[in-house]
Amino acid sequence: MNLKRELGLFSATVLVVANMIGTGIFTTSGFIMAELGNPRDLLLCWFFGGLFALAGALCYGELGAALPRAGGEYAYLRKSFGRGAGFLSGWISLVVGFSAPIAAGAMAFASYFFRTFPGLGSGGVTLSLCGITLVSLSPSTLLAVAVIIVLSLVHYHSLAMGARVQNVLTIFKITLVLGFITAALAWGRGSFEHFSQGLHTSSLFQERFAVSLIFVFFAYSGWNAAAYVGSEIKRPQRNIPLALVVGTGVVTVLYLLLNGVYIYALAPDEMKGVLEVGAKAGASLFGLQTGCYVSSAIALGLLSVLSAMIMAGPRVYYAMSRDGLFFSALGRVRPGRGTPGPSILLQAAIAVFMVITASFESLLVFIGFTLSLCAMVTVVGMMRLRFQNPTGLRPFKTPGYPVTPVLFILGNLWIIYFTLKSRPLCALSGLGTIGLGLLLFFYFKQKKGSSYEI
Repeated sequence: MNLKRELGLFSATVLVVANMIGTGIFTTSGFIMAELGNPRDLLLCWFFGGLFALAGALCYGELGAALPRAGGEYAYLRKSFGRGAGFLSGWISLVVGFSAPIAAGAMAFASYFFRTFPGLGSGGVTLSLCGITLVSLSPSTLLAVAVIIVLSLVHYHSLAMGARVQNVLTIFKITLVLGFITAALAWGRGSFEHFSQGLHTSSLFQERFAVSLIFVFFAYSGWNAAAYVGSEIKRPQRNIPLALVVGTGVVTVLYLLLNGVYIYALAPDEMKGVLEVGAKAGASLFGLQTGCYVSSAIALGLLSVLSAMIMAGPRVYYAMSRDGLFFSALGRVRPGRGTPGPSILLQAAIAVFMVITASFESLLVFIGFTLSLCAMVTVVGMMRLRFQNPTGLRPFKTPGYPVTPVLFILGNLWIIYFTLKSRPLCALSGLGTIGLGLLLFFYFKQKKGSSYEI
């Protein structure tokens, strides 16, 4: 049984917006302010991140229109560099592209939830070895695990049910963001004096700006979401590029406005290092009681990004399995439901493992570094396909080619270099994940024999 084309332009665009708006925008601005220390530099960083994501969306739009299949980067890299590169991309999507962000999103949901109900979040057990936390069990981690399981079961049930839940959650989240911005500027007790520091353009060429872009890149991750469900989008040659570009543009504007509200609400020193920056901004703008309501609303909004990633990710592992590159069970679709059930369950299990074993900030850097590397190679592959077959059918062509993809590649190289320099352990974790993927690839290659070509 194959996947069906049931998603229109609206649902595809909603999927992009839902994947993007979530964990990052509600959690990373405090870490970025700790790096930059300047509100205007922070806004500039988010603006560059938006341009960066838009450049990537334009490149992926060309690939998605030419190769409208399930799997996203897996399908593109398999075409441009062969089965080995495709497998590694799919493996990275499983561990880093979806399971890790799902874990981070669930942890952020629990953090906001217990900020609303602090009395429920105390207690817990931690298992450590030589000062390194191995396993952490607490009300926060248990709630995060429960959310992952429940939403995974929703998408396991059927695509139609999953899409309806996704659309409702995303509309709620966008309404929340727009309502929060409007209420903050109309009635919030903030100060425009927080914007008074001058812009330090020299920071663009410094390490701390590149490190901040790691967090921003995580927050913008998801701009390629529609590519992962290419086999289920109607009129894919038109709707995939449109969904990617429109969704990314909308989110960039909302991110800049929302960060403006954070700065209006909080002085730079009040923002630095704060994870629940949305909740703290709400309390500062409207008072503690209203701030609790804001925390609750953000927690509900985070369910949308969790749902979107749980929906998109399994299509990659399904595509890999159908191509004979992964465990055969992952290529099964539930009869009468049209969902890749085994892939959904595997993804949920990995995300749950990460929730109880990793810290939030380390997950962000691990995700940002590894996805930068994967996205960069995918765009290099797009340029390679152009070079190999310049007259091939391309329903959508990247505007500004070759400048657009070259700038995207150079930006990713910049992020990768500074991540290795400033966060070596997280970067090495990403490289270790890729190394494990190589071992798995050669395992499947040996198992399949000579027919399993690189």
